[in-house]
Amino acid sequence: MKRSEVNRIICEAAEFIAGFGHVLPPFAWWSPEEMRARRSDIEAIVSARLGWDITDYGQGEFRRLGLFLFTLRNGRAADLIQGSGMCYAEKLMISRENQLSPMHRHIVKAEDIINRGGATLAIEMFSSDASGALDPAAEVVVTSDGLTRRLPAGGVLRLAPGESVTLMPGNWHAFWGEGGDVLIGEVSTVNDDRTDNIFRDPIGRFAKIEEDEPPLHLLVSDYDRWV
Repeated sequence: MKRSEVNRIICEAAEFIAGFGHVLPPFAWWSPEEMRARRSDIEAIVSARLGWDITDYGQGEFRRLGLFLFTLRNGRAADLIQGSGMCYAEKLMISRENQLSPMHRHIVKAEDIINRGGATLAIEMFSSDASGALDPAAEVVVTSDGLTRRLPAGGVLRLAPGESVTLMPGNWHAFWGEGGDVLIGEVSTVNDDRTDNIFRDPIGRFAKIEEDEPPLHLLVSDYDRWV
């Protein structure tokens, strides 16, 4: 992805999020220079990888295959292991109309996916077999707002604004906006996008950035190089 495209997506996403009454934390608006200047104060932001996250999964077709994310908070893996402390994470995401977030599962993370507003969120789902691979035949059983939902393998669960689904480790899922763009909330256990995403197809989690203009704000994938 070109940095100019990333900058444009950030501006569009900020406007979309604000349209639903959500306010991002102050660090969202810091420039790269301010983040570098405050490096000694922002270890919690950098280590938890809080902030802007825009991916085309390394495929170069963001409008077709991509996702916008902003990580608001993220706990510590050590706390999750010991079972106490900051064991949770929260994100805002935007899935554009017919923009696919590809089929994947998580090893550790359990997550509530919530339609926070906009159009319908469509989620295609499969179960895992004993090895963790996608099972093309097994029924999918999930909880949606306290109700048990059963779908055939590859079934699509559609969430209207306000509705949610709980996905456990091993629940394969892909999703997209249906009938328009969707603002999505994610509340989960501690999140590590570098190690905990298993994709069905051989793709990457993060975009490769072509620096055709200066960054407006840094992505979480920029932190290692920029700060």
